[in-house]
Amino acid sequence: MNDKERTTKEILTEKSSDRKRTPLYNPAALEILRKEFAGWMQSAVREKDRKAWFKTPRTVLGSDIPREMLYTPLSHPDFDYREDLGNSGQEPFTRGIHANMYRGREFTMRQLTGFGSPEDTNERIKFMLDHGATGLNILFDIPTIQMYDSDDPLSQGQVGMSGVCVDSVDDMDLLFQDIRLDEITASIVTHYPSNTAILFPMFLALAEQRGIPWEKLRGSVQNDTSLEELIRSGAEFIAPRDCFRIQCDNIEFIRKNVPQWNFITLNGYNLREFGTSGITEMAVAVANGIATLAEMVRRGYDVDSVADRLSFFWSPASDFFEEVARLRAVRRLWYKIMKHRFQAKSPRSMWMRCHVQTSGVSLVQQEPLNNVIRAAYHALSAVLGGAQSLHVDSYDEAYSVPTEEAALLSLRTQQILQEETGIIDVVDPLGGSYYIETLTSDIEKRILDEVDEIERAGGYVSAIESGQLHRKISSYFYNQQKEIERGDIKIVAYNKYKSEAAPPPINVFRYPEGVEERQREKLARLRLSRNNERVGVALAELREACKKGVNILPYSVACARVRCTEGELFKVFKEAFGLWKPPALW
Repeated sequence: MNDKERTTKEILTEKSSDRKRTPLYNPAALEILRKEFAGWMQSAVREKDRKAWFKTPRTVLGSDIPREMLYTPLSHPDFDYREDLGNSGQEPFTRGIHANMYRGREFTMRQLTGFGSPEDTNERIKFMLDHGATGLNILFDIPTIQMYDSDDPLSQGQVGMSGVCVDSVDDMDLLFQDIRLDEITASIVTHYPSNTAILFPMFLALAEQRGIPWEKLRGSVQNDTSLEELIRSGAEFIAPRDCFRIQCDNIEFIRKNVPQWNFITLNGYNLREFGTSGITEMAVAVANGIATLAEMVRRGYDVDSVADRLSFFWSPASDFFEEVARLRAVRRLWYKIMKHRFQAKSPRSMWMRCHVQTSGVSLVQQEPLNNVIRAAYHALSAVLGGAQSLHVDSYDEAYSVPTEEAALLSLRTQQILQEETGIIDVVDPLGGSYYIETLTSDIEKRILDEVDEIERAGGYVSAIESGQLHRKISSYFYNQQKEIERGDIKIVAYNKYKSEAAPPPINVFRYPEGVEERQREKLARLRLSRNNERVGVALAELREACKKGVNILPYSVACARVRCTEGELFKVFKEAFGLWKPPALW
């Protein structure tokens, strides 16, 4: 049986069985410790605690992993320093992808920004950069994310809400007015592969318009099929296989033409925020990464020419030590997958590089200032786990888009962590902890087990088509909500330590008025001023490319250049590919 016919778990299990381990702990010492530990258990630990030695933390978005009351070398007796931990910047990268980690390059502070019109968000971008933000993270409104123009009936009442509205290259120009595209890194939160094939070409057309070569652009897009097919609550969907094809078209085009750009962010964050465990979050993203690399190899690419620009996006929640261990576990697992399944040669191809955003679903409206504390702990776990960039949610996001004041406080949270706490001075400071190392190994096994389930169901795309992943997500979310309602999962000020006193007033963000009307007027002027004959030709050529199976991105860029709108491109996708009904909606 060749590697293509075996699951990833089978391949890694065989490879690990071939490697001789060198346990760190002396067998004789372990035997002495085992006897002493048994005596301590009987003499010092209450019978009640012995019977409840393992306890499963009940937390929002928790992973149901039982924990011992006390961890010792007996918890992980075959621990091998070289195989399981190693030095930072070396295989298996458990301790981080760089030898010096944050001593060499501090984590990027990349706060989400986006609301109202492009002009409104441009002002907020400048404000954040002026106050020390080191990267941009652009969030779009619901119509833009769902790929409808601002004057579409489905967009009514949503334009500029929860993100910035962008309909064409002209809006992209206003969004980045006075911003040097070749001097900043920009995370363009495109969410879906289809939307990546629409919005990113607009960004590229803007760079051309400003005379900036594409090879100087640095940043990332999301471009994740999970977001489009599993999480999206839109009215119209294209089929998962067509969506996955567009995802890979985006990768192929960006790899060739925008070499410094991260062409996919394998997204676990939104999946977990939608309602699933930290294990499933990572397993689905890893399964997508495996399927993506396999497809790119099938298209003729050497794995090292593609894998070095993959990145991941994770959601840390409230189980602090689990969140630290999860980042370490998935980084080690991804290294093994790249080395043993794909035979990657370049160390950079084996890196699990990640952006982390603190958990938004963990924030509550009751006593909202408590959310500052929650987000700070989430951020601390991400840094201790070795994230490359970070976004800290603002305390008022339980209500709306953050105010300028709240957004600044979130940025200051990162700056305090980075400048005042000393946590970035030592690489992987929790490494070697009996608890952390045991938990890291446990989580790695659990992620791989779920990847195995997906692959045995036919692979990532098939697991979406069949509804397997939809059912897993909805089941977890339902059970989690019941636990919160029963009080099994405790949330301070929500179902535990509730206060009868009226909370102090907070400054809630007020959206700019008249955004939808102004966007409608812009679109009307655009359709009158552009060359509509060229628009028709560009859209027809895009439609033909979709049907023929060739890479669609050159045609999407051509559409952006002649000022096609987002809704016009999405209409072409729907006509060319047809519509699909997600299993969860049947």
